[in-house]
Amino acid sequence: MLMSDIKRVVEQVSKDRGIEREVLIKALEEALKSAARKKFGSKIDIEIQYNEETGEIEVFQFKDVAEEVTEPDLEISLEEGRKLDPECEVGDSLGTKMDTTTFGRIAAQSAKQVIIQKMKDAERDAVFLNFIERKGEVVNGIVQRVDRGDIVVNLGSTEGVIHYRELLPRETYRRGDRIRAYIVDVRHDTRGPQVLLSRTHPDFLINLFKTEVPEISEGIVKILGASREPGIRAKIAVSSDDTDIDPVGACVGMKGSRVQNVVQELRGEKIDIISWHIDPAKFVCNALAPAEISRVVIDEENQAMEVIVPDEFLSIAIGKRGQNVRLASKLTGWHLDVKSDEQYTEAMKTGYESLLNLPGVGKSMADALYEKGFFSVEEISTASVEDLLQVKGVGEGTAEKLIEMATDIISTNDDPASEDGSDKNAHGDDENPIDQNSELEESEQKHLNGEHLNESDSGEKGSSSEDSEE
Repeated sequence: MLMSDIKRVVEQVSKDRGIEREVLIKALEEALKSAARKKFGSKIDIEIQYNEETGEIEVFQFKDVAEEVTEPDLEISLEEGRKLDPECEVGDSLGTKMDTTTFGRIAAQSAKQVIIQKMKDAERDAVFLNFIERKGEVVNGIVQRVDRGDIVVNLGSTEGVIHYRELLPRETYRRGDRIRAYIVDVRHDTRGPQVLLSRTHPDFLINLFKTEVPEISEGIVKILGASREPGIRAKIAVSSDDTDIDPVGACVGMKGSRVQNVVQELRGEKIDIISWHIDPAKFVCNALAPAEISRVVIDEENQAMEVIVPDEFLSIAIGKRGQNVRLASKLTGWHLDVKSDEQYTEAMKTGYESLLNLPGVGKSMADALYEKGFFSVEEISTASVEDLLQVKGVGEGTAEKLIEMATDIISTNDDPASEDGSDKNAHGDDENPIDQNSELEESEQKHLNGEHLNESDSGEKGSSSEDSEE
């Protein structure tokens, strides 16, 4: 019945289905155990072993030797026990080999069902382990069906799914079409392994270049980042440790052949190949190409950059609907604020004027603040006393007063209801603009013009600074 030629069957199924022999043997052992319990009841103590030499699965029933038998399924008398083993004693456990042909048709059918289920589970596990190791790779498949916009792809041993959101815009597929996609994830579902595919993932673009450019697969050229707006435009950053290799040229190929193959696969998606640079500012300049960059202001604390471009390059730097700067920001990992020279100059002028509007701050003090990177009242309001102490001529008392006044002005500007009152306060401070300086030491009253003031004339100097500005 079940025992005939088990070894050959196990090896054949293992080869055909890709299931390990140990898994199949364990499934057979559990099936026979289930069949034995169906036939003889659940109380019996049985043990199943696979004999490698004979290729058979042997079933043994164990019973304890007892003086008086109360449980026939679990116990055997001493007299019967000594027929099997003359040296046995009370309390010993004796095992006898069972004839599996006596299990019956129903038990055999039950064993068959267990074997089939175990084989299915083992097959699913084998497929899952196979594809989980391939996560992050590009696979080829055939479209099996389209279900509400989602595409079910035949991958050979299992199926993959591409949700409609993971397809490129305006691309359509029919049953039988060949398709290429990136394995995003592999999930263990009750119905079997679920392979999630994508054609919009940035790593799909990277893998396509690995396929087309031998230098990348060999490690000579490295792709250090990619950003995409699927089906429209993409940017990748490349570099090489070999100075004799041009990483951008290697990816472009002879007459653009390599990059064009990738573009065709992505349905005409335009691809910018950027030269990576260790300096973030230069990397950002490369990422915003073909726009020319006038200057870059870096805010490392907030991971942000203010990029200034000539007026005629502003639209190029920003791109259609902000596309160029958005992709550059994703690629570099920095928040980018692109401004034209005119906008930047106007913003700097407005910020400088806001410094002059601080009560008691004259041109020399505004210049000193400006040189240390405090370009507006807003920046002073968010500064610390320690930051302002770096400014020449500013002591601790002045720093505290500057921050207090700047914070008051910002909060007043943010509150429309207090506009009238803010005007009065401003005029009131103008009448005695340097009251705060009465608390400062003589060294704190120095301005960049080299004049030394004492406490008695410090108020006069502050007034004359504003008067001269007026």
